[in-house]
Amino acid sequence: MRLFLSTTLTMLAFGGNSVLNRLALKGAMIDALDFAAIRLAAGAAVLVVLALVLRRRLEFGGVARLAGAAMLLVYMLGFSLAYLRLDAGTGALILFGGVQVTMFGGALWGGERIPPQRWAGAVLAFGGLVWLLWSPSVPPPVLASVPAAVPPSGGAAAGLFWPQMSMTVAAVGWGVYSLLGRRGGDALAGTAVNFALAAPLAVLLAWAVPAGGSGVAATLPGVLLALLSGGVTSGLGYALWYGILPQLGATRAGVAQLTVPLIALLGGMALLGEAPGVRFLGAALLVLGGVAVATLRGR
Repeated sequence: MRLFLSTTLTMLAFGGNSVLNRLALKGAMIDALDFAAIRLAAGAAVLVVLALVLRRRLEFGGVARLAGAAMLLVYMLGFSLAYLRLDAGTGALILFGGVQVTMFGGALWGGERIPPQRWAGAVLAFGGLVWLLWSPSVPPPVLASVPAAVPPSGGAAAGLFWPQMSMTVAAVGWGVYSLLGRRGGDALAGTAVNFALAAPLAVLLAWAVPAGGSGVAATLPGVLLALLSGGVTSGLGYALWYGILPQLGATRAGVAQLTVPLIALLGGMALLGEAPGVRFLGAALLVLGGVAVATLRGR
């Protein structure tokens, strides 16, 4: 029962990241770059403290650690920028499907033997992802603007924007980050260092681009949502995940993560008034079904 409750809390935290980010940006409470910077800084503070208390050390790894921090930064920035326009559920599904496809590509690149069932699952998931990216239920891939709540005088960054591509880049970043993390070492101690390395770069970028080019100044509610996303649903969420992952095993962990886009979808419906279309539901069925096939049959 404890494992089930811990897993449920972790998946709620992961899905909550999408809802919190979209809630802050849709309401023009904060800029995307500021949100990402605060999220990383808060996550770094929580994870470093936890690593020092629970592990009594941090996991440094030279150049490999820098690569991990860079991919984490790519993920965080792409994630936040995408939620200027994407619904919470749509963004989470693109992220989830993109991560799985990226990791599948990494397995091929590494020369792993891919069972037929995993190939079939990957094809299904990729097909659903392509369908979703080309679906009219998400903003068009040309000159998509930031939400109406954002002043139109925000400059070029507010006009030339492709939210689907931004989330796809975030997915690739997180997928590569996950592949790098497979090389061993203490996951919690290593993630704490990755956050600590990436946070100053995100803060510097947010400072160098005032209001992220969108004309939105940070408000107290926006900062609080970013702190909640960084310290709780990211920092504590990742720490809890790494604690239960050895008990779950690869198969149950993969199945558990299937719930994250659905949690984000439900959160978006409840808090943001988002309603999924038929094409979204069809794409979600393909993506989640494909990942389930690959996870349950391909190991």
